[in-house]
Amino acid sequence: MSEYTISQVYPSDRRSLSQIDSLLMQEGISRDANLDYICAMYDEDYQIIATGSCFANTLRCFAVSSTHQGEGLLNQIITYLMDIQYQRGNLHLFLYTKISSAKFFQDLGFYEIARVDDTLVFMENRKNGFTDYLTNLSKAKSNGLSAALVMNANPFTLGHQYLVETASSQCDTLHLFVVSEDASLIPFSVRKKLVLAGTSHLANVICHDSGPYIISNATFPSYFLKDEESVIKGHAKLDLIIFSKIAEALSITRRYVGDEPTSQVTGIYNQIMSSELPLAGIDCIIVPRKQIMKQPISASTVRQLIKNGNFEALKQFVPISTLNYFKSEEAAPIIERICQTKNVIHY
Repeated sequence: MSEYTISQVYPSDRRSLSQIDSLLMQEGISRDANLDYICAMYDEDYQIIATGSCFANTLRCFAVSSTHQGEGLLNQIITYLMDIQYQRGNLHLFLYTKISSAKFFQDLGFYEIARVDDTLVFMENRKNGFTDYLTNLSKAKSNGLSAALVMNANPFTLGHQYLVETASSQCDTLHLFVVSEDASLIPFSVRKKLVLAGTSHLANVICHDSGPYIISNATFPSYFLKDEESVIKGHAKLDLIIFSKIAEALSITRRYVGDEPTSQVTGIYNQIMSSELPLAGIDCIIVPRKQIMKQPISASTVRQLIKNGNFEALKQFVPISTLNYFKSEEAAPIIERICQTKNVIHY
């Protein structure tokens, strides 16, 4: 058997990245925008014959040259990437794959969490990972009407606070899930701290880390779906499949979401939730966005004010706890990071 080598591909290696893009294209996929490690397998002529990548604790973007199918190269790529992840301290791994490839990954020790139609399968390398997550969540189960909210809070604004207060006033227990993935300008530890501070006056709110199962836009794969709308719909459907199981564990019968008048992405997402959640016995309540001077409050606006150093205007958009944090020395590194980011307006 020929001797092949596997090594990391760096962002500056345009030649290799071009070969990887061509290889991925043969599989009908494109290189994902969110990758923090790319590897390639080279033949004796230094041509790339297989590739795979990582983002955080997920594995993604696999391809093997059609002339080398059946040689077990994908198995070697997966093993290599898993070793990289273990070296990083990521022991709990996830991947998304096409329906047709699920059996292959099952044979490598991955277990299905959920699947979306004929589009994709979401998998993990722990047999009881999701089951254990649900069991742990169920300890917070309570009597009466239970509802849920999921938010990134990047950072926590008066809009977020209004949404939580509205939901809290209409149920006995509100389960508030804060997206725990660190793919935002403001780290999860800070986002959660600000959420807890901004909701401390609400006795019926239980705050949860989202963990790896409530999937963010950054984690959800876009590389093997045809267009942006397919990505949004695929993400929403996977979210709803997983959320319905979370809702069952906590006896949640209502999910609140904030209206997003300026984002097509969130508009499509909300539309899918409105039609699909009731089929699972969960009401979807869309709450109109809180406004200041006829302007919807958004985290993007808040980040722009922080970037501009306009703390006087910031007072109108965030709770006092959020304002005090960004005025503190502790926030200095995050403010610097925001200031160095070219575009802080996004959804």
